[in-house]
Amino acid sequence: MSIAEMFSGFLENLAIKDGDTISLRYGELTAAINKRFRDTESKTANTLQVGSFGRATGIEGISDLDILYIMPKAEWETYRDGKQLRLLQHVKDAILARYPSTKVRVDRLLVTVTYTDFHVEVQPVFEQDDGSFKYPDTRGQGAWKIKKPREEMKAITELNAEKNENLKRLCKMARAWKNKHGLGIGGLLIDTLAYNFLESTEEYDSKSFLYYDFLSRDFFQYLGDLPEQDYYAAPGSGQRVKVRKRFQRKAKKAHRLALDAIKAEGTKGVNEKWKRIYGRPFPSGTESVDEGVVKMAAASWTDSEQFIEDYYPVDIKFTLRIECEVKQNGFREHFLSEMLSRHIPLLANKRLRFWVEQNSVPQPYQIEWKVLNRGDGAQRRNCIRGQIISDRGNEEKMENTSFRGDHVVECYAIKDGFVVAKDRIHVPIET
Repeated sequence: MSIAEMFSGFLENLAIKDGDTISLRYGELTAAINKRFRDTESKTANTLQVGSFGRATGIEGISDLDILYIMPKAEWETYRDGKQLRLLQHVKDAILARYPSTKVRVDRLLVTVTYTDFHVEVQPVFEQDDGSFKYPDTRGQGAWKIKKPREEMKAITELNAEKNENLKRLCKMARAWKNKHGLGIGGLLIDTLAYNFLESTEEYDSKSFLYYDFLSRDFFQYLGDLPEQDYYAAPGSGQRVKVRKRFQRKAKKAHRLALDAIKAEGTKGVNEKWKRIYGRPFPSGTESVDEGVVKMAAASWTDSEQFIEDYYPVDIKFTLRIECEVKQNGFREHFLSEMLSRHIPLLANKRLRFWVEQNSVPQPYQIEWKVLNRGDGAQRRNCIRGQIISDRGNEEKMENTSFRGDHVVECYAIKDGFVVAKDRIHVPIET
């Protein structure tokens, strides 16, 4: 596959497949709220689709959809003075009146409607003369705050046109990267960083898929070189976009992987190298393999690896971090991270305890694990493993070091049917 074919196929795989279902849900909720506040059942009037779906930068597996419901101006006096929570409760009641079996709850800023395949965040707003919106914040004494999503969508659309449609594609590629590597940063921050990068260079003003290997390389180098800061100014609106998780270290790693993939162009393994950056949505290679080699491999070991993407959509929003304790004869010797940093070899016949050290996912959620053995030793023993296994409730996993290889342990947090946080540890066992 050529570079253009690989990245074109990659973007096709990232395209949202259930757009009709999403539009149907939007229409249902709009009609329900319109019935309450305007005595009409229009499925399109008085709403604005915002967020990554509204900016056209979302990808397949999107878990939350954002909708603004524009309130009648005559209702301002009803809710203006300390009645923010009442407004949210009335929106919730309007939805439940029409869909009583749907899970609906009031959050701090909005109303969340949870379906089996995604959830919709409905925010009632009052439109201002300048096109901005006042929205309710129920924290503390309550307040009305301002947001300007139209300016943000306009800025991204305009720069996307100036950059040969590369901006929105880059936003989607960046989402695949953050999902692959468990980076809990928000969608508007991703779009802001991609916007700032392409605005800073003319290199890709007329380029397309054929140059997306270099686009990837340069984008991750740009991210890795950015100084750490607490927020960025959103395109168009200039409003603050909070940085919930530092991204520079993982961007530098992605830059190194991109250099490695570019160096491997034209070889059999190039697709797999790009997959190390972007994950399963990136196309697999179609190179022919000697049939005898395939049969010999199939006869010697079973590829039992499972992939979390086959069981749940992945939309990383939170931070999950796992740690590993190395024991022998019941006593702790080291933390694995300490051993790797000090280049202490991890030998066989050790006891390993993996546990969730940090987790920002709000309850309730479920934890699942994956232990994958890699290398010649695992293949000779026909012990690849790699199955997805549910946690027993204590958020830890016990393992033994048995044979040489660069093994992998992954941990996933699932909430409302989506993988919303993940982490992995490489376990390099030596002999």
